[in-house]
Amino acid sequence: MTTPDLTGAPLARTPPADLHRLLTARLGGAARAWLDQALEEAATHPGIHGPISVWELRLAEAGRRCGPEHADVARVLILHAARAGTDAVTRVYFQGTAAERRAVLHALPHLIAGPDALPLVEDALRTNDTRLVAAAVGPYAARHLAPHHWRHAVLKCLFTGVPADEIADLDRRARDDAELARMLGDYAAERTAAGRPVPEDLHRVLTLTDPTATPPAPAAAPDAGPRGTDGEES
Repeated sequence: MTTPDLTGAPLARTPPADLHRLLTARLGGAARAWLDQALEEAATHPGIHGPISVWELRLAEAGRRCGPEHADVARVLILHAARAGTDAVTRVYFQGTAAERRAVLHALPHLIAGPDALPLVEDALRTNDTRLVAAAVGPYAARHLAPHHWRHAVLKCLFTGVPADEIADLDRRARDDAELARMLGDYAAERTAAGRPVPEDLHRVLTLTDPTATPPAPAAAPDAGPRGTDGEES
């Protein structure tokens, strides 16, 4: 079995029980004890209580207690243990740091069955924080984003350099999507006309929309103008 990367997109695609097992195997004794206590507190007092819940405080502590490399998964587990609903994840997202917002986005598929949390995904897609954008295009977006918004999310990934592999369910949603193919073609033409390279991932996504599609031609080198025999411009 391939061990998921606990710092990347698989957080949204791996069952919480597996995330917990993988994380505890990587934490030292003090960090494991802190995580166990945080999860117990969240499970005992789920939802929102007063100005701020105990489990919300634990979200802020996760980086210091578990290390920055494990903070995302610790936060996802706390959110899951707290059975955070739409109101709770919305509060954490808009009041939290970028790291806490990222954890909320990773946790959405584990917490929210319907499209009620889409405003959080849409907000993340308006940013230029590539880690937020990558978290936003996970399974929750694949299930619930309307075609128009999902196509623009794909273009956002290409524009900001987020790898296409981060886009959940890309193969299915891109298949035979003529409008996405048109948008990709327009974007490639704009890049080429400006003398800028076309992202390799654009070719891949374009092929998913239509296996017979021809990749855009590479941009031509800019005209340097006439030169004299000494190599300087005339």
